[in-house]
Amino acid sequence: MRRSVYVVLMFAALVCLQVSNALAFHDGGVAYCAGCHTMHNTNGNGVQIEGTGEGYPYLLKFANGTDLCLSCHGASRGAVWGTDVMAPPAERGPGNFVFLAEDNINDGHNGASNPIPGWRAGHTVISPSKGTVVDGLNPTSPGGNYPAASLGCTSCHDPHGNANYRLLYGAGDHVEAGNVNFTNAAPVAIGLPFSGVGSTETDINHIAYQSGMSGWCANCHGNFHDNSDQYRHPSGVGMSSAIQNVYGLYAGTMNQNGGTPATSYISDVPFEDPDMTVAWTAAPDNNSKVSCITCHRAHATSGQNAGRWDFNISIYEEDGVESGSYVMPQTYNSLNQRSLCNKCHNKDKNDHNAF
Repeated sequence: MRRSVYVVLMFAALVCLQVSNALAFHDGGVAYCAGCHTMHNTNGNGVQIEGTGEGYPYLLKFANGTDLCLSCHGASRGAVWGTDVMAPPAERGPGNFVFLAEDNINDGHNGASNPIPGWRAGHTVISPSKGTVVDGLNPTSPGGNYPAASLGCTSCHDPHGNANYRLLYGAGDHVEAGNVNFTNAAPVAIGLPFSGVGSTETDINHIAYQSGMSGWCANCHGNFHDNSDQYRHPSGVGMSSAIQNVYGLYAGTMNQNGGTPATSYISDVPFEDPDMTVAWTAAPDNNSKVSCITCHRAHATSGQNAGRWDFNISIYEEDGVESGSYVMPQTYNSLNQRSLCNKCHNKDKNDHNAF
C-alpha cells in the first residue's frame, strides 16, 4: 500500500514538473497557447469576434508575429523597440529597432540634403503598429533570397521555443516565408539578462559570442564575404597574429599603440572565441574569429546597415550633425575618434598628431 502511494505521489510530482516546464514562456518549449493565440478570431485585444470573419492570421492576438512579439518585448523584457529615436533603451547587444522610424540617418557629407531613411538602419522588420515599411532597396536579403516583405521577428527567432541562443532557428528549421530552410546551426553565445543587475552592455559586461554567428547569418545572406570580386572582408575566420596585436594595443585615435592587451576588449568591436565570457576583457587570441557581429548589430542602429559605428563619417564629431539622428556612444569617448575599423587595422596611424 505504501509503495502504491509512493508511486502515485512521484507520478504527480513529475506531471507538475512537466506542466511547469511547458508553461514557461519560450523556455525551451512551447509557451501556453493562449498567450499568443485565440481559439477564434480577435480584434487585437484578445476579444473574440464571433461570426464576423474578422481577425488576424494564425489566430494571433495582433496583426502579425512582429507586433505580437513587440507586445511583450517592445518596451520591456529586452526593450528591442524603444519609444524615442533620440533616447533608445539601454544597449544589450543587438541594437534597437526604434531607429527604423528615423527620417534620416545620413551623417556623411551633404547628408542633410541626401537623406537615408530609417528603413536602412538595419533589419527592416514589418510592424503594422509601428508603421514600418518594406526595405525599398533590397527586395531580398543581400547575398540570399529571403523576401524583405516577409521579414519579422519570427524570421530569426522561433516563437514556440527551442534550446538555442535567443531562440534562434537552427539547421533543419525553417521560417514562414517560402518555407526557407536553415542549413547552418544556431550560434553559440551567452546573453545578458533582459532587466535588472547586469542587463546593460559595457566593455566588461557584454554578450559572449563563442561561435557560429557568421555561418548562421549565411542562412539568409549566403557567403556574403567569400573573397569574391565584390565582397572581400573575411568573416567567420581566425584573426591573424597581426590583427590580434593591433586590437590589443589600440586604445583609440588618441592612443593608438599604448593600450593594454589584457584590458583591450570593447563591446563596440566584439569577436568570437570559444572561451568567451560576458566578463572577457582581453584581446583576441589564436582561437578568436572575426564575425558578422564584429561590425554589425543584429537588429538596427542609427548608422545604416546596423553598423556598430557609422560607416559614413570620418570622425565621431560628425555623428548626428547632418541627420540630427541619435549619436551612438563609443568606448573611447573622443570627438576626434576615427572609424572603429582601426581597432583591427589601424590605418590612421599618427592621426593623433593632428589634434
